[in-house]
Amino acid sequence: MKNHLSLLLLLSFLLPGAGQAQDAFLAKADAFLQKHVTNGLIDYGAVTGDPAFDELVDLIDDTDFTGWAPDQQKAYLINAYNLLTIKGVVDNYPVGSVQDVAGFFDRKRHVAGGKSMTLNELEKDVLLKTFPDPRLHFVLVCGAKGCPPIIPEAYRPETLDAQLEQQTRRAMNDPQFIRVNDATGENELSQIFRWYVADFGGSQQAVVDFINRFREKSLPPDHRIGYYTYDWALNGTMQGVTPGLTANNAARYVVSSTIPKGTTETKIFNNLYTQRTRNNGEDFTDRSTFFTTITSFLYGVSHRVNVGFDARYRAVHNGASDDSPLNALGNASRTGITTFGPKVRIAPVPQWTNFSIQSAFWFPIGDDLAGRSGEQPFIDWDGATWWTQVFNDFPIGTNFSFFTEVDVLLEDIGPEEEGRLNRLSTPVTLIYSYFPNPKTTLYVLGNYSPFWQEDYDYFWQAGVGTKYQFTRQLELELSYTYFSNQFLAQNMGRAATYNLGVRFNL
Repeated sequence: MKNHLSLLLLLSFLLPGAGQAQDAFLAKADAFLQKHVTNGLIDYGAVTGDPAFDELVDLIDDTDFTGWAPDQQKAYLINAYNLLTIKGVVDNYPVGSVQDVAGFFDRKRHVAGGKSMTLNELEKDVLLKTFPDPRLHFVLVCGAKGCPPIIPEAYRPETLDAQLEQQTRRAMNDPQFIRVNDATGENELSQIFRWYVADFGGSQQAVVDFINRFREKSLPPDHRIGYYTYDWALNGTMQGVTPGLTANNAARYVVSSTIPKGTTETKIFNNLYTQRTRNNGEDFTDRSTFFTTITSFLYGVSHRVNVGFDARYRAVHNGASDDSPLNALGNASRTGITTFGPKVRIAPVPQWTNFSIQSAFWFPIGDDLAGRSGEQPFIDWDGATWWTQVFNDFPIGTNFSFFTEVDVLLEDIGPEEEGRLNRLSTPVTLIYSYFPNPKTTLYVLGNYSPFWQEDYDYFWQAGVGTKYQFTRQLELELSYTYFSNQFLAQNMGRAATYNLGVRFNL
């Protein structure tokens, strides 16, 4: 130990720049962590507006640590990993989990000491390979609540061993991290011990021996070993976030937000609209059914600007009132891709994280889509469509939200002499959602769409729906609405929509 300290002092004397750079970094890291860490959680909302954080990241980028003493390097790299993880979150904030960010650990590159690397490379190829110390797993914080908590101070070379020892003991004696379940006869361990079993000796018994070395009370030897599900929810305090965005709200997918830079979103939304009408005032005589699939794609050019395209496929069936609505799927009178066009979504106000504006312009594909020649039924408009949507989402407490959408929709755009209507409507949609758990959404919706034309028209619909997130990247949606308009009201008709949507995020 004495020789080690002498070598450290000698290196500090020979390389005064290293000591100065380390001191400057540690001072800034201490001040930053003390300001933004509370009870092991990080105030990411406040970090996004703190210029001191940018200075810290620049120091990590510019500082060459390769000539430093081992403990200096080790402490510096621990701090760098934790701070660059925070940067990865801040770059995509607000986000409910680091798993929501594509390639967070294995594709997104950071710079440390002038070298570009991912967080996985920094952890596994630099830190763990250079310093094979299993205690590192209890000071490296991956941005999730399943990780050991981050501390409000930097790791320092002169106290590093004591800090590693302290954090490991805290984790091994934390009943939420090491769960002794006497009722089931199981010692439930963090997934960290499964993912990195080689670092703890390579076997289950070696893992138990490591844990017992730091525990005040050894694990019951007659209990079997199990692993509880890792909690990937963000390790944030939720301060500086939209009020109410906590618990189930924090984990949900927010429709009104733009997607992060470099990610993609694909939505396939299927709508089956069917209506029956009475021409004699008593019995239903006719049924018209439209099946529509809208495939939407978005790419995150930046965190506030997304671009993409929409394509619309439609099928129509007109027949007797007792015809099945499913005839539009298997026995349609007319089918085809009817529109295609670009779209853009922007988040114009950085502070309004759940507010965005989306605008799409669809071009018609095909001839006589509106059936004006009388030879084929209506399947879509002959003219172009310009659709602008304004989204906003308001979290309410921990389990509810209120979503609003106000649109300007111009359909059948084109020369009036060719029969175009240039039909303008301004739909308004309200959705009230309940989140019984982080994966499930239940909602009720209402929509009213007035058409501003010479002969005023409208439609309205009300309905219920549910969404389920199988993973953070895959979501399924089902909904039903009751539909009415002026024509149906006059003819005592009935109409409904049945909807199935799928969303993929990468």
